[in-house]
Amino acid sequence: MTDSSVRIDGNAVRLPGGATVRFVRTLRLPETGTHPLPPGLGEFPVRRVAEFGDRVPEEWRARGGVMLPVYLREAMWLSFAGTAEPAALQVGVGKVCAVSGRPWSDRLSRDPQNYLVLPRQPWLDGINSGTGTVRQFVAVPLGLGATVEGQVTGEEVFGGVQLQDFPLNAAALDRWREEERRMAALPAPAPPGAAPGGAYGAPTATGAPGGAFGAAMPMGAPPPAPGAQFGAPAAAGAPRRRSAPAMGLGVGGTMRQEVYGDERPLSDWAEHPAGRVFVHLVTPPEWRRITGEEPPPSPVDRDAYTRAGLPWYDYFDQDAEDLAPTAPLQDVKPVGDWIGDDHEPWQDPAPHQVKPLGDPPGAPVEDGDW
Repeated sequence: MTDSSVRIDGNAVRLPGGATVRFVRTLRLPETGTHPLPPGLGEFPVRRVAEFGDRVPEEWRARGGVMLPVYLREAMWLSFAGTAEPAALQVGVGKVCAVSGRPWSDRLSRDPQNYLVLPRQPWLDGINSGTGTVRQFVAVPLGLGATVEGQVTGEEVFGGVQLQDFPLNAAALDRWREEERRMAALPAPAPPGAAPGGAYGAPTATGAPGGAFGAAMPMGAPPPAPGAQFGAPAAAGAPRRRSAPAMGLGVGGTMRQEVYGDERPLSDWAEHPAGRVFVHLVTPPEWRRITGEEPPPSPVDRDAYTRAGLPWYDYFDQDAEDLAPTAPLQDVKPVGDWIGDDHEPWQDPAPHQVKPLGDPPGAPVEDGDW
């Protein structure tokens, strides 16, 4: 019998339709210019909401799902490494589709396309807002109007991230598996050279995407904290809050990344989702209060990373077609328009730093009403 539960495996969220999603810490880009893909700096820890009873707000318990800690204006990307069979993954930011800019839907659509095709799409760093580019996911509190949700819908109700996946239907999956068996029977070509280690989006020996810097700066070794943090710990003797500040995703800088169009007919996919999960974003002080765990250190300073000569990435798939951006997402403004620009002068990476890339454990996560 197929398990229909969403599971946490380490820090990976595994949906029953075949999608595997990791949330990866990264450098926040300037809000002007277009940049290569920033590196992965380790995974965000992920925990089940149901484990923490009345330490989480009632509306979180009602929505179920998982939570992770994130700092004000911290950037993240979503890695899909570990996805084996094809899956159509919907990604919502405050229940606004990060691909189409349309409201969240329980059905797949192609006009415009409202999902990613895995494993063809190796990662997603932000909303699909330009030809061959995305705007970086950046965490901000609800209530300012800075989130994608606030700008597209005019209100901020949900926040967080929503994931929902669809497998291939039985006939299409049988065809895909047969093609995989046929390809596996062919002689393997000789490799042209050593495969690059620690590639963007590829798990390293420790399981953390991003490789080089993630290994050099583990999550348990705090770097210097650049700038103020949202939601500083309460002063001694202050009463504890019983509801966590709500966080959502706005947008930051622009980077070169394609969101690939689906080459299969829509009829190849199942009509109904196999699994879904609501991902709550928690401020670090609230994470400490709720879980009793220390949150990850503050984000690493961008200039320090560049000065260290560590890699950035440029990914290109010549056989895939980039999805055109939609009007709702093209018009989203960066978070700096609401909370100011705290960037130090930006130091671009040197050309040699930009690396081209190509061509069931744990208890089930409880879903809820959202």
